[in-house]
Amino acid sequence: MDTTLGDPLIGQVLDGRYRIDARIAVGGMATVYRAVDTRLDRVLAVKVMHPALAADGTFVERFIREAKSVARLDHPNVVGVFDQGTDGRYVYLAMEYVAGCTLRDVLRERGALQPRAALDILEPVLAALGAAHRAGFVHRDMKPENVLIGDDGRVKVADFGLVRAVDTVTSSTGAVLGTVSYLAPEQLEHGTADTRVDVYACGVVLYEMLTGAKPHSGNSPAQVLYQALHTAVPAPSAAVPGLARELDELVAAATAHDPGSRPYDAVELLARTREARAGLSDGQLDAVPPQAISGGTDSHGHHGHHDNSDDRTSVIPRALTLPQTAPADDGSGGDGLNRTSRLQAPPAAPRRPSAAPRRGLVAVVTGVLLVLGVGAGVWYINSGQFTKVPAVLDQTQADARKRVEDAGLAVEIERAYSDTVDRGKVVRTDPEPSARIRDNGTVTLTISRGPETAKVPDLEGVGLDEARAELKEAGLEPGLVSRAFSEDIPKGSVISTKPEAGTERRSGSAIALTVSKGAPVEVPDLTDSSVEDATRQLEDAGLKVRISGKRVHSEVDEGRVAGQSPGEGKELAEGDTVTLTLSKGPEMIEVPDVVGDSADEAKQKLKDAGFEVKEDRGLLGFFDDEVKDQSVDGGDTAPKGSTVTIRIG
Repeated sequence: MDTTLGDPLIGQVLDGRYRIDARIAVGGMATVYRAVDTRLDRVLAVKVMHPALAADGTFVERFIREAKSVARLDHPNVVGVFDQGTDGRYVYLAMEYVAGCTLRDVLRERGALQPRAALDILEPVLAALGAAHRAGFVHRDMKPENVLIGDDGRVKVADFGLVRAVDTVTSSTGAVLGTVSYLAPEQLEHGTADTRVDVYACGVVLYEMLTGAKPHSGNSPAQVLYQALHTAVPAPSAAVPGLARELDELVAAATAHDPGSRPYDAVELLARTREARAGLSDGQLDAVPPQAISGGTDSHGHHGHHDNSDDRTSVIPRALTLPQTAPADDGSGGDGLNRTSRLQAPPAAPRRPSAAPRRGLVAVVTGVLLVLGVGAGVWYINSGQFTKVPAVLDQTQADARKRVEDAGLAVEIERAYSDTVDRGKVVRTDPEPSARIRDNGTVTLTISRGPETAKVPDLEGVGLDEARAELKEAGLEPGLVSRAFSEDIPKGSVISTKPEAGTERRSGSAIALTVSKGAPVEVPDLTDSSVEDATRQLEDAGLKVRISGKRVHSEVDEGRVAGQSPGEGKELAEGDTVTLTLSKGPEMIEVPDVVGDSADEAKQKLKDAGFEVKEDRGLLGFFDDEVKDQSVDGGDTAPKGSTVTIRIG
């Protein structure tokens, strides 16, 4: 049954901000949705912890730790985390949305990859993990599902949900967290996890990319665990004859049973990877493995398929890796025997008697065929006649049409405006992505016209209030209002808009308005005018007058205008105010007595006191430097800044 339709979050706005549009993926700890940040108007991914786990403080703490850890990893190959929060019973992360697919999707569709493609994916993965390792964190759940490949070819590592500091080990319950096929032996036996467990997982991923299969397989997680503990990862060349020796050595180094024999972290493994690539020829890099899928089938004609039963992140009880029986000591003391004691191989299925009566054999065969026929019919009714709608949101019309038609479905096109999806890309599908639809059914693709636009109206000469109303009626918003002088436009009316009239803008865009201050009025020079004269001149020019309560000493007579603001020649709008400062007359200060002083001494004293100095030298003044007289006697007062004449000689 398709659970997408029953998902309570689809169509909801989480935390008053994130509108949930579609479900992208479901994992062991959380569900990831495609959403729109209504505040910043951008598409992103929202990862919501399963409500059942949200009640567990340990899991919530781990979930929040992901946000904090990834936020510190500002790296182009790490999926960025923008926000973290809680809305009722929902604990969520808001993350970067990567339009594309996972490495698991690529392996499912293409099988084994050419070595060049495998290394092109591995290197950015190691670069991302290297940044995490050098920051003191371990991913602990590296697998193809957590490697995202964007439509633009960029490779990013996602899902740091199990990230943990390098010196910590298992969960609080003693269980091992991770995905069975990619767990390092020390994780299985002891629960320890440092940077080398990510190195091991990357080695397994590289093996899978080169061969199209996992190194260990089984009918249950216990069988996979047993093989991982007792069997080394085989050389990829055993499955792909002719594969370069350097690639075998790279996988062997990364997946060594002894952690001390592996590269210490992803940075070191990245260096070895580049060294291995440098030693390969173009022929070796571009060799097509026999397991590569062409046209949807492998080299044996079978349709490509991957069993995802053990690909989800799991909580694996440590009991699976602890001693179950105590076998007798055979005296060998070998490590292999000790490992066997920890995890017994699953017992072989009991053999059926080989001499069954012929009649009974026929009955059994007939019964089996009948069951198979009924089962096939039930499968066809429930699943076989249905196809899942491909995920094509945010893809171009051409790419989306091809992907839907390749799935055997018909396509209809509709168009709609969208503020969040670029013009020409898919806004939504009907039915939704991953919904089941009958074979040969029709999928309606809604293609974005881009943001709905509106033309800026011609508002020249329109009053400000009316202009604002016209903008709103046109689907736009009035923006910043600035003012300027205009000889032609009346005061208070619009001179121009930015952008100019007739320009198309997205609906809701703000439009700046320039409003007229009317014709400019030049301020006259009012210094030394009486208050009455100054007021009359300003009012005749259409300006207002304000008298400052503060008076100042000035050379002009008391009560007359000593200063004005704005000053002479400044341009004001009609109705603006000019402030006048009145004089309280000149400041009177005492004149120093300089008779008998030398000319230089006298001038310095008078200047220090605030006076200007003028020299009067008679005939004898050129031979005698002594001051004989001064125009204002010493001890008398005179206006500050006035001139005192000294007679010399």
